[in-house]
Amino acid sequence: MAKKKTKFMCQECGYESAKWMGKCPGCGQWNKMVEETESSGTGRRGAFNHTSSTGVAAKATPITSIETVSEPRIKTELNELNRVLGGGVVKGSLVLIGGDPGIGKSTLLLQVSHQLAKINHSVLYISGEESLRQTKLRADRLGISSDNLLVYSETNLEEISLTIEKNSPDFVIVDSIQTVYHPEVTSAPGSVSQVRECTAELMRIAKTKGIAIFIVGHVTKEGSIAGPRLLEHMVDTVLYFEGERHHTYRILRAVKNRFGSTNEMGIFEMKESGLEEVANPSEIFLEERSQGASGSTVVASMEGTRPVLVEIQALISPTSFGNPRRMATGTDHNRVSLLMAVLEKRVGLLLQNQDAYLKVAGGVKLDEPAIDLAIAVSIASSFRDKPTRATDCIIGEVGLTGEVRRVSRVEQRVQEAAKLGFERVILPENNLGGWTAPKGITLIGVSSVSQTLKVTLEG
Repeated sequence: MAKKKTKFMCQECGYESAKWMGKCPGCGQWNKMVEETESSGTGRRGAFNHTSSTGVAAKATPITSIETVSEPRIKTELNELNRVLGGGVVKGSLVLIGGDPGIGKSTLLLQVSHQLAKINHSVLYISGEESLRQTKLRADRLGISSDNLLVYSETNLEEISLTIEKNSPDFVIVDSIQTVYHPEVTSAPGSVSQVRECTAELMRIAKTKGIAIFIVGHVTKEGSIAGPRLLEHMVDTVLYFEGERHHTYRILRAVKNRFGSTNEMGIFEMKESGLEEVANPSEIFLEERSQGASGSTVVASMEGTRPVLVEIQALISPTSFGNPRRMATGTDHNRVSLLMAVLEKRVGLLLQNQDAYLKVAGGVKLDEPAIDLAIAVSIASSFRDKPTRATDCIIGEVGLTGEVRRVSRVEQRVQEAAKLGFERVILPENNLGGWTAPKGITLIGVSSVSQTLKVTLEG
């Protein structure tokens, strides 16, 4: 008999301790230490894996003798998903998808399963949260029916492994990893130990058999993936499905991708027939823009390889308190405070007794430096109560001395603005040379914030 030992593990960060503590030393959370029993004997779960992704014994190899081959990718019918994944699904990859409850994770993966099954790929959909009848009802609502799509309702990882071994599918979907448990781990499903061991076993299956596996992960109330941080380190790709439950648009972001960029964004619209991709998101973000309203500007932001035009709104009003408020939705509020300090010091706007509220319309989150100038113009426009032109697009990074610095991929940004009918693009002066602007659009180069305000609010 293997000896049993007891330990206490934090359910937030995975910190281990020999005794119970009220506050976790690792993450600082209270009442997260849970007692778990672990077997100290050697068994199947503790054995080392000596095989590579090809299933043969692994050995050390000189890097000069390794052949470089491009990873074959399987494309789905959702081009937005293909873009976020880096061009398609890679065989043998382990993909984690997280998001709020009811956001559409299961719907997305069921649609992807159907699309892959239609092109003669065998797909095993493992549901730990829904019964076979519930999954069938969802499939009927989405119009999904294929003999290549196998549905399996199970939470025991050993039974799941035997089913994968028996059916040898090309793709596996596990919904969700928090409901799956390993019989040799004594803790409850969803605990740190269970999530870690189950993900490690699924990773071994994906790498040794060349099966692409998608796993759904629950999120905490703060919005991060539930379970240990190790979970995100183990998988190849981490995708976040974002959006408001009561709105139809959903945003899929890659925060980790070993086979592509982590800056890509895919946009979907939730309809009765399922998720549909949005081909031109800029039109959606600008379709409800008010004409002639102060504090509103449009910026061309890059989301990976795609330019997206987004409206930035600012509201400046006198404060009723000793300390003025600084609130921002869709961007960092510290960026707003910094730009207001630049406007006060370099332009002469008295903003120290003003409350500032800033919002990126459409629920998009922007964090690149190229949006600085548009934020500064929005704040000045609201403070002076002077609207900007509805056909102006503003691009540029702002330095602490009030200068406007160059940005990357300016040609793609300007082309997207021209496509949507904008007539002027205000951009850094250093970005003007070396390329030709599209017809019908005027480029105005600026070198400082004060010069930009003269062009947009006084010109």
